[in-house]
Amino acid sequence: MTLRTKTGIAGLDKALQGGFPEGNMVLVSGGAGTGKSTLCLQFLVNGCKEGDRGVYVSTEQNEAELSKQAASFGWDLQSLIKKNQLKIVFYDITGSDNFLKHLEMVVQEFKPKRIVIDSMTTLTDSMILGGITEHDAFSMVQIAESVSPIPRTEQIISKQILYQLLKALRKYKVTTLLTSELYEEVLRLSADGISEFISDGVLLLSYLGVGQSVFRSIRVRKMRYTDHEKGSLVYQMTAKGIEIKPQELSL
Repeated sequence: MTLRTKTGIAGLDKALQGGFPEGNMVLVSGGAGTGKSTLCLQFLVNGCKEGDRGVYVSTEQNEAELSKQAASFGWDLQSLIKKNQLKIVFYDITGSDNFLKHLEMVVQEFKPKRIVIDSMTTLTDSMILGGITEHDAFSMVQIAESVSPIPRTEQIISKQILYQLLKALRKYKVTTLLTSELYEEVLRLSADGISEFISDGVLLLSYLGVGQSVFRSIRVRKMRYTDHEKGSLVYQMTAKGIEIKPQELSL
């Protein structure tokens, strides 16, 4: 029997046959404004209600900014932090700290069941700008010999980060969401074009045009260790966060 980690978003849990398989590392991909951070916050807040400790690692928003965003949906992050149910870690990409080493230390000390890393795109970009070369990263991972429009250095660094994350977090059975920024007219499922192949699952958030109407949609493009619905799930941003509408678009 597969143990599940519920998202707390009813329609999404139904599409996942009850939630993410426990311990999965899931990529949450989408363009600006599609609700990636909101979904991740909702995943952690709902987890706290289930008794699961959560960690939100952000490379872009600090604790005050995330708390303000969450408050607009009625989620009191400060209360959860004070109860030792939630931990927010702001990772300064301009610093010299080793991200993976720091993350594993947080996991060992706080012992969360759920983790959000927001975002893989920023982490990869910062490592490239920080001077990590293809030669440095190549010694850590084996790169697929395939032609790709993505610069090989970016592919290598993304593979390096993901492999090390999987290695570090799998032994703790932590269910992890990683956000990745997608740009319009891009056909791949992540900014780097490689993360979707290494991660256990992919949630694709997008704007969907049907006739004269535009909807927000979530599609489970991949999920290891479970069956899942294949269609697009239409969702709304409400005062309580993301809510899946009852109908499904079979697109």
